[in-house]
Amino acid sequence: MLVKSWRFITIILSALVTGMAFCHALELPAKMQYSASQYIAIQNSLYVVFGPPNIGALIELAAPLSAIALAICVRKRRPAFQLTLVAIGFMLLAFPVIFFAFTEPANVVFRSATPESIPTNWEQLRSQWEYSHLARFFCHLAAFSALVVSVLVETPARYLRDRAEQLYAVLKD
Repeated sequence: MLVKSWRFITIILSALVTGMAFCHALELPAKMQYSASQYIAIQNSLYVVFGPPNIGALIELAAPLSAIALAICVRKRRPAFQLTLVAIGFMLLAFPVIFFAFTEPANVVFRSATPESIPTNWEQLRSQWEYSHLARFFCHLAAFSALVVSVLVETPARYLRDRAEQLYAVLKD
């Protein structure tokens, strides 16, 4: 039961952090077209709850911590253990590596900017911020996928076949 609970918690947290990153990825094309003042205004209003001390930052920290706890729980279960380690690796690449190397330096500049005081290199910072979030999305998607596959590899094929047949029977009627 402990493994199932940690898997559930970890997959939910991973899905939430992947969802936050997906939001940024979906916004990228439109935001790359915004004027400087429009971009700065959005950066300083829309994303407040993504960072500390708000819920977004808590989820970002909780996901890899939960995955580490899960890895400890499944350490004797191969290949679930290796897949959980892959997930942890991708989560740690997204945060702290990409975040602190690319995203946060742009955040620092944008937080002190206003629509009336635009940084001279705002376009470079915009690209850095937007594309770092795109990279983070792919890292979180890979982590989430590894966690889901870690459950699937431990699910017996017969169980999956029986469930699929039951679902088909229900849908057919």
